Amino acid sequence: MQDRTRSRSIEPPADAVAVGQPVRRKEDDALVRGAGRYTDDINFPGQAYLAMVRSPHAHGELRAIDVEPARAMPGVLGVFTAADLAGYGTVACALPLRNRDGTPLRSTRRAALAAERVRFVGDPVAFVVATTAAQARDAAETVAPDIEPLPAITRPEHAGQSGAPQLYEDIAGNCVLDYHFGDDARVADAFAAAAHVVALDMLNTRLVVAAMEPRCGVGSYDATSGRYTLHLPTQGVAGARNALAALLATTPDKVRVLTGHVGGSFGMKHAIFPEYLCLLHAAKVLGRPVKWTDVRSTSFLSDTHGRASLMRGELALAADGTFLALRMTGFGDMGAYVTPIAPLPSTVNTVKNAASVYRTPLIELATRCVVTTTTPVAAYRGAGRPEGNYFMERLIDAAARETGLDRAALRRRNLVKPSQMPYAAASKSVYDSGNFPAVFERALELADYAGFAKRKRDSRRRGRLRGIAIGNYLEVTAPPNKELAKIRFETDGTVSLVTGTLDYGQGHATPFAQVLAAKLGVPFSRIRLIQSDSDDVRIGGGSGGSRSLTASGTAIVEAAALVIARGTRLAGHLLETADADIEFSRGRFTVAGTDRGIGIMEIAARLHQGESLPDGVPHSLDVDHDGSGAPSTYPNGCHVVEVEVDPDTGMTEVVRYHGVNDFGTIVNPMIVEGQLHGGIAQGLGQALMEVARYDDDGQLVTGSFMDYALPRAADMPFVALENLPSPATTNPLGTKGCGEAGCAGSLSAVVNATLDALAEFGVRHIDLPLTPEKVWRAIHAARAARAG
Repeated sequence: MQDRTRSRSIEPPADAVAVGQPVRRKEDDALVRGAGRYTDDINFPGQAYLAMVRSPHAHGELRAIDVEPARAMPGVLGVFTAADLAGYGTVACALPLRNRDGTPLRSTRRAALAAERVRFVGDPVAFVVATTAAQARDAAETVAPDIEPLPAITRPEHAGQSGAPQLYEDIAGNCVLDYHFGDDARVADAFAAAAHVVALDMLNTRLVVAAMEPRCGVGSYDATSGRYTLHLPTQGVAGARNALAALLATTPDKVRVLTGHVGGSFGMKHAIFPEYLCLLHAAKVLGRPVKWTDVRSTSFLSDTHGRASLMRGELALAADGTFLALRMTGFGDMGAYVTPIAPLPSTVNTVKNAASVYRTPLIELATRCVVTTTTPVAAYRGAGRPEGNYFMERLIDAAARETGLDRAALRRRNLVKPSQMPYAAASKSVYDSGNFPAVFERALELADYAGFAKRKRDSRRRGRLRGIAIGNYLEVTAPPNKELAKIRFETDGTVSLVTGTLDYGQGHATPFAQVLAAKLGVPFSRIRLIQSDSDDVRIGGGSGGSRSLTASGTAIVEAAALVIARGTRLAGHLLETADADIEFSRGRFTVAGTDRGIGIMEIAARLHQGESLPDGVPHSLDVDHDGSGAPSTYPNGCHVVEVEVDPDTGMTEVVRYHGVNDFGTIVNPMIVEGQLHGGIAQGLGQALMEVARYDDDGQLVTGSFMDYALPRAADMPFVALENLPSPATTNPLGTKGCGEAGCAGSLSAVVNATLDALAEFGVRHIDLPLTPEKVWRAIHAARAARAG
């Protein structure tokens, strides 16, 4: 008898899953039922457990490590120090960035375990492997590194001062890169001729990434094949495999990386961390799988941090408010070791994104990237994009206040116009598309910008200070690189799509399937996305820089065209007609002018059944394609924020949030909106509460959620969003990135709205984050100054 309790899978109509439809994410059903499979869910028979030993000092000479007590502890299988890892590689930054004098960036070279010197609290110096996780942790606590403390440097502006301790003998003044962009003479002339000049010192706070899933891994080694396997959460298995192979001093074919579900990353898990080499070394030496899962207290220390720069921004304006030049000078904090991406946010990415949507003819940036005795810094959602826009928007609001010009009118005057597209910005980016004035005006209309005065009066009657601000932004997404798109028609009637990007929360499976279904007409429900196995993923840039849909989407479109070409030849043979007479539409090949045809899935089924084919006719529809690489795109938007400040407590509440965005062609609007919500929350967090703070000895004093504040649901306002797309002209889908846009729009808008609320007291600037204490102190200092 048929089991009627079993639900039948019904293929949704093609128009219900077409590009542009808000299709529910494929993975959500499993995730909300707790059926996700994360790295910590993976266990193997006989596996051992690893625990790290970390430096308690920010800076010091490592004289010795007493490991004998740990070796004698119950269950301990091995205790390892730097000497045991001799012969492996190191992690360095290979970015082709040059100093002002033309010399190359000087990178640190980080080994998995510190040998002679420790350089931040949490720097790993040893690790223990035992039969249980508790035994490994207990034994690790008995390992006693003998460290002679040295002075710490926790602020980048102090790194090059006379008498500052030197972290590396070969890095003078602790400066790894003296970066300069722009024509300083022309910029100086523009400032000299300006009617108005405004300047601000702006701190871009160091942030803890705080991904929901901690870093972890399970490593194994096959002695017969000499092959390593590592399960870990990452942002791209091909890149992780290649980086691990270099670190292991072996070839990529000897390394396999597997990634299941990932509980957030925001850029942090893109890096290769010391623990991963330790896992694989231990697995090889001990001949058994070895597992490690971090805990939150050490995640705060050992995960890379984000942001961390200090910039003096200056904006030169003509008498009518026209922007003449932007100049930025400051420091980028690399932390104790220069990660592969660390210099980008405070150099190249700041330049590209500070240009924003405005006609600023000249831009100059001078950044000294320095090492400090703090946790290393890497990418964090945006990696220079939110801060570049933040610097510009803060300067514009300051200019409006100092000159008496209207903030909206000042922005409107300087927007790049649609008639100027393609627009060559001073940042050397060329914007291919966009209607910045239309986005701007629609955002003001949506937010009822004109009705703010009434809402401000209403707030005042309730004893609250109300402020409003405009946050324009433009982001330059990641540059092009080759991206993979494999399409396989499986024997069970499914279609496997293999890409080199990786979903760590974005929801790739659904929009990628929407694109493939649109191009090939294959059933949406039968498309299976594969991104998690480096044995399947030959190449790929991984996910980051708001590039995934544009990069993978371009590769998918190109691969689909190759499938259609193969299918055309197969259909010509099966329908006994010339290839030139075959037409393809909505998953079906037909003979032109007739109703004779065959579906693409039927062709695949017949091939799997052993269809006899003559020479010259493809024996498969499958393709394995290296995409041509889509160039950077330029998502942009305008966010309008209103806040209320309680003058008695300094508490700031975001009470209205409206945004209009241009992401080009939107494949799945529901997923785009979800991405925006997450980015807005993170921008709000940096604006009002988040900061990783060190004391003078280099101890992280915000080392847990007791001290480090994250935004909660109650801190988030209702967010009203609209899309006003101008499709990109540089990729076949017309898409633009969206993953980091929420941070870029919210950071500047929330800060400027809070300062607008405080303007009546004469408060012009407060360093991030604008905590209740800072706001309260600023109000009372202003009142005291007036009274005095």
